[in-house]
Amino acid sequence: MSEFNNVSVVKKANVYFGGNVSSRTVRFADGSLKTLGFMLPGEYTFNTANPEIMDIIDGELDVLLPGAEQWQTIKGGQSFDVSANAQFTVKVTAPTDYCCSFIK
Repeated sequence: MSEFNNVSVVKKANVYFGGNVSSRTVRFADGSLKTLGFMLPGEYTFNTANPEIMDIIDGELDVLLPGAEQWQTIKGGQSFDVSANAQFTVKVTAPTDYCCSFIK
């Protein structure tokens, strides 16, 4: 899906890690949420409340998922899942455009 129709977008950006990661929240009519964001190169640790699907639109990163011992490389066009109440770390190796879907 290259675009979302009939949505609301929160104007205020979510800004993390000194501005190196930012996103905007997209609300769908059914109440579901996604964020569209951008990450500059660096290493970042995130915490989740709900399960998430991270779709990497463009760019490249390595991710260390909960319980994993090895980093996994994710490139544009790929995605990864994160379980609820978890922590994961990404090493962004190239500027990365992403879409995060929150699963309830």
